[in-house]
Amino acid sequence: MQIKTILNRVQKFKSFVYGKVRLLGCRENTRIEVDVVPRSNSRPRCSKCGRSGPCYDHLPMRRFEFVPLWGVKVFLLYAPRRVDCPKCGVKVEEIPWALGKRPLTKAYGWFLSGWAKRLSWKETAGVFRTSWESVFRSVEMAVEWGRKNQNLDDVHSIGIDEIAWKKGHKYLTLVYQIDEHCKRLLWIGNERKTKTLLSFFHWLGGERSGELQYICSDMWKPYLKVIAKKAGQAIHILDRFHIMAHFSKALDEVRAGEVKELKANGYEPILTKTRWLLLKRPENLTEGQEVTLAELLQYNLRSVRAYLLKEDFQQFWSYVSPYWAERFLEQWCKRTMLSKIKPMKRVAQMLRNHKPLLLNWFRAKGQLSSGVVEGFNTKAKLTTRKAFGFRTFHGAEIALYHTLGNLPEPDFTHKFC
Repeated sequence: MQIKTILNRVQKFKSFVYGKVRLLGCRENTRIEVDVVPRSNSRPRCSKCGRSGPCYDHLPMRRFEFVPLWGVKVFLLYAPRRVDCPKCGVKVEEIPWALGKRPLTKAYGWFLSGWAKRLSWKETAGVFRTSWESVFRSVEMAVEWGRKNQNLDDVHSIGIDEIAWKKGHKYLTLVYQIDEHCKRLLWIGNERKTKTLLSFFHWLGGERSGELQYICSDMWKPYLKVIAKKAGQAIHILDRFHIMAHFSKALDEVRAGEVKELKANGYEPILTKTRWLLLKRPENLTEGQEVTLAELLQYNLRSVRAYLLKEDFQQFWSYVSPYWAERFLEQWCKRTMLSKIKPMKRVAQMLRNHKPLLLNWFRAKGQLSSGVVEGFNTKAKLTTRKAFGFRTFHGAEIALYHTLGNLPEPDFTHKFC
């Protein structure tokens, strides 16, 4: 079977035909060059408006890199025509296989972007003997097409969170769709400010914002204000993971302070090397840790009392009725405020201040899983780490949309990967 036959089967273009095929070079520099010529009597189309018109003249021959065959580079050679468009004037013709002025064909661009999901961009460039820039531009092309053609209907549940992506407290605000039928990254914003989240709702539009039913976020004040203003009809749920993270932080603060006090007073360092012992859930402890914890719980220490308060609060999530959950919350906060443990008292006050949003967790129970957000955040951090950091926001944005956006792709005559 001839190479021309293969190309006509997998990548055929209307009004163009494949001409001569040449095998050039040797060893690592072996390449296949294929001439592309317009069909006789065909008229070029304007690249701006798409209208056909008479040929004005020809530009110099250009090389477009195609998907490699058997590890051999393939180039399409074509001399673009300029069309005398009755509307736009003299313009370069529309070339159906080209990515604008880039030296890559669309097929090769989609090929590289597909492999860039499996490998790092640097590895993809190395395997296919191309440049990192070519891989990035291919991924950028795929993301731009996917974002332009993605379906935003039936977005009813979203999760909002932030991740650190550069040194110096640089954050990205990430908004995920967490509906049961579709889980994906919807939007990325630079920094974590009020105007950042306002930009998301502006992008989503007032009509779609009004259709949101559930929103999951942490207790970051700018998020709370913007969500109440732009999507007040939605049930706003505070993320359980972030709430329990406040408990862990308070418990760690209590333990660290008490360790210093015990050492200063000359007591045996009972709490030394017990940080993760106290922060772990009981079901995740090893047999040795269970024994050590049982011994530690015999002492009347602030750290032990704080640990017991933390574990006692876990009952809150087992309630079904918001009424009884509220009763438990009030009793727990009352006991904690009388405990004289300042970090835990701050947590109790925080929970009281956000009680209505906390109880929304029960109103949405069974309809929403906030753990999806943390799962996506783990993948987002892995994406940025895999690339060894991005210097620009645009680079991070493209990589995250490409990996987590579940973006659509065009229908191909033949899918190369």
